[in-house]
Amino acid sequence: MAERRAAPPPRAHVHARLGTTWIAAHSAHVEYRVLSAHLPQWRPAGVIDTVRLAKATYPDLPKYGLDALIKHVKPDLSQAPAQRHRATFDAYATAQLLIAMAKHYDCWDQIVAAAVPPGLPGTPEPEQEPTLW
Repeated sequence: MAERRAAPPPRAHVHARLGTTWIAAHSAHVEYRVLSAHLPQWRPAGVIDTVRLAKATYPDLPKYGLDALIKHVKPDLSQAPAQRHRATFDAYATAQLLIAMAKHYDCWDQIVAAAVPPGLPGTPEPEQEPTLW
């Protein structure tokens, strides 16, 4: 007997669950593009890219792929669901890497400045010089 898969949730349900939270992903511009294509009305508060954050946090690494960062950072992945190259494992590993890298920064604004790709939601506004008017 074939196992029946549940129908995917309606877009409105997914949109409601995501709300206007921040999202984090490894190579976030790719994930954001896919999510935006499927949920065109959805706009997160911001998008954290763990590749971009890793390059700022560990500038001398030769590679910034998920495997290279796991090897370098050595996050505790003993509770990770599934196995490497499965979405739930990779998302869990990305979250653990984000937590580990965040410890290198003093405040949220520093993380945002290092990790949000230009043009994606959450990009810091450029500092403007005060003017007379």
